[in-house]
Amino acid sequence: MKLKTSMRLATLAFLGVAVFALAVGCSDDDDDGDSTGSTGAAPTATTASGGATGAAPTATTASGGATGATGSATGATGSTGASGEVEACAPEGASSMTGAGATFPFPLYSKWFDEYATLCDTEINYQSIGSGGGIKQITEQTVDFGGSDGIMTDEAEAAADAAGGPIMHIATTAGAVVPVYNLAGIESLALTLDGETLANIFLGNITSWDDDAIAALNPDVELPGTEIAVVHRSDGSGTTFIFTNYLSKVSSDWEAGPQFGTSVEWPTGIGAQGNEGVAGQVAQIPGAIGYVELAYAVQNDLSQSLMINSSGNPIEASLEATSLASAVPIAADMKVLITDSDNPDAWPISGFTWVLAYVEQPDVAKGQTLAHFLWWAVHDGQEFTSALDYAPLGDDAVKAAEAQILKLTCGSSPCLSE
Repeated sequence: MKLKTSMRLATLAFLGVAVFALAVGCSDDDDDGDSTGSTGAAPTATTASGGATGAAPTATTASGGATGATGSATGATGSTGASGEVEACAPEGASSMTGAGATFPFPLYSKWFDEYATLCDTEINYQSIGSGGGIKQITEQTVDFGGSDGIMTDEAEAAADAAGGPIMHIATTAGAVVPVYNLAGIESLALTLDGETLANIFLGNITSWDDDAIAALNPDVELPGTEIAVVHRSDGSGTTFIFTNYLSKVSSDWEAGPQFGTSVEWPTGIGAQGNEGVAGQVAQIPGAIGYVELAYAVQNDLSQSLMINSSGNPIEASLEATSLASAVPIAADMKVLITDSDNPDAWPISGFTWVLAYVEQPDVAKGQTLAHFLWWAVHDGQEFTSALDYAPLGDDAVKAAEAQILKLTCGSSPCLSE
């Protein structure tokens, strides 16, 4: 069945179809170009030190405001008022496509792939193996697209360019990375942290929960003398990229030490694979603290801390606070970092997630499917974001994503056409 989605074509109308095949396998969110993430089939979300694994958020249970599967793509939610119409399904596209990468957006991607399969009879097989693995696989061209929550490094982009030509970042949504903890008697949102204190915990400088720095931020909380157990990602991760980018901005010691990236040299702590692995370890270990994407915290019922943002305000991670952080000017290449926002009500540890795609698509049919899917995702697909705790793209981000999608070429022609 082919349904049409009215959408503005900014310059030329490139008609393409984006096909994504869905295969469950959560382990990481995304990388900036680090290729340390696992490759191949999506690994089970076991942790590095135990076996406790947090549940990956189910993409179907939180679909509150979304309409039914079949009719969801009929509305022209991405329309910007132009005369052109883009079909949601590629008329001559492939019936299946593969991708791999970030675990950060996996709950949303799962929902999208399911909806798109119903709409266009297109199977999208996505291995949620982490950004590092996604960057590695798109560079090796073993998948049709990659997923990353971190911006690729210059070295990673050069490797991709050598393998398949120029590669693009196409933002699909924004999300929040939240500190989560396991402290008996201290409920979720009862604990407040600031950037400097959070950095010192992950540097190993603060080792007990009743440390003076934590106590000063929580004068009304009876803090235990429990030893802090730091849990961090063991794989190449976009979630780590966002988290450490924030720590680098708020702590000179962190900037001078581990710095930021999809993988860093952790001064202390227990490594776990994927958002699921970190969630599982935090839930299992008394005194633990870790960081996960908001959807994983919510569905695993983990206690979240408030964060004092750059304006000095204690903020709860939420869709609204993430949206405020993402309301920034968008560069043409969409490589925008939004941590430590100066908006007084923004969540400070926020980030975009990107689909990574070669400008020159090696397979015409799959390239058309990819382009059509992406166009659908950044327009009608945005209606599914909020119910899953992701922030929809703003108007400027949608326009920038349109321009990126329109650059995709299939042979001698644009992948997307009117």
